[in-house]
Amino acid sequence: MIWEMKKIYYRGYQRVLNTALNLMTYPIPELLTGAGSVIKLPSEIKKRNCNNILIVTDKILYDLGLLNSLTDELKKQNIEFSIFNGVNPNPTIQNVEDALKLYKKDNCSCVIGFGGGSSMDCAKVVAARVTNNKTVSQMRGNFKLKKKTAPLYLVPTTAGTGSETTVAAVIVDPTIHEKFAICDFKVVPKVAVIDANLMLGLPKHITSTTGMDALTHAVEAYIGKSRTKKTDENAEKCVKIVFDSLEKVYEDGSNIKLREEMGMAAFYGGVAFTRAFVGYVHAIAHTLGGLYGIPHGLANAIILPYMLEYFGSSIYDRLAKLAVITDIGSENESNEELSKKFINKIWEMNRNMNIPDGFKEIKEEDVILIAKTAIKEGNPGYPVPKIMTLDECITIVRKLMR
Repeated sequence: MIWEMKKIYYRGYQRVLNTALNLMTYPIPELLTGAGSVIKLPSEIKKRNCNNILIVTDKILYDLGLLNSLTDELKKQNIEFSIFNGVNPNPTIQNVEDALKLYKKDNCSCVIGFGGGSSMDCAKVVAARVTNNKTVSQMRGNFKLKKKTAPLYLVPTTAGTGSETTVAAVIVDPTIHEKFAICDFKVVPKVAVIDANLMLGLPKHITSTTGMDALTHAVEAYIGKSRTKKTDENAEKCVKIVFDSLEKVYEDGSNIKLREEMGMAAFYGGVAFTRAFVGYVHAIAHTLGGLYGIPHGLANAIILPYMLEYFGSSIYDRLAKLAVITDIGSENESNEELSKKFINKIWEMNRNMNIPDGFKEIKEEDVILIAKTAIKEGNPGYPVPKIMTLDECITIVRKLMR
């Protein structure tokens, strides 16, 4: 009886939130696309009267010289810049504070996030900290920012997170081993750059896991109860591209056309889940990232098929439609058959790209903590197709152990 009352409350909360969201206008950044498009960004920034930039990135990208085309153009246009290259694979509160300190010391006036989701998320929160008198922890949750961020521009170097268009930034608090989201329309950038040239050197394991991250965004948005016609359209575009292109670009990372396609897939997935939300895949992935430092895309890739199997008949119709759209089934098959084909395709993609089917990091003594933390994140905020109990989550976490 208590559980039934909880479910009623969760669904009521989600309906009220969805009604409110229908009244809001979702910002979408101006896009610069095409190979080499990153060199167009300085002109866009200069038009907006920003002449002193903080670039937020990680040490690997910095050492590889991936920023050179951008920084060379900034120098040509006499735009001053500072570089913070200390972002962790899972960005921490301290990363944000260290970058903010550099921003203030060098009198910067705008922020570029350059890299994967970690660098872009860190940049978002830095830009928010500049103008909002709140700690990072106080920004946790939905719509906590009172003021616009410092001018923000994002340049993804992977095709997966979609952070360049989303309302979310995910940060780790290492003192409590938790990963949490800051969600607000104000962290959507003014301009996003999708430049396939920046993705050409991605290692195969990053190509695969970030691509499956994009797929997870689209699928969770598509099966959730806050979806709209527009989010469905974007999710379908993302899923179709990932199924058609990801394994090919995994094998041939130098294919610029495939890199461009995957860059747009990540963008479409980001647009979809910004309005329609994610679900329990992300809740568990965030928990594993906070506890063990497991990369987010890898976690999503592994968890996704398990969660789709858990949802069972509640998503047969949705996955069936995706199976037909991606040409892995036909309309004369049953929804159940098509749904299973879709899930099997994800298992197959993971195997083909050497993504494991579980986590060696999960310890038995952590199982209940992982499940409790994931359920706390997922309920009531995520409009999932079927609400999960703590015991059901524990069962799934145990399935993920290797």
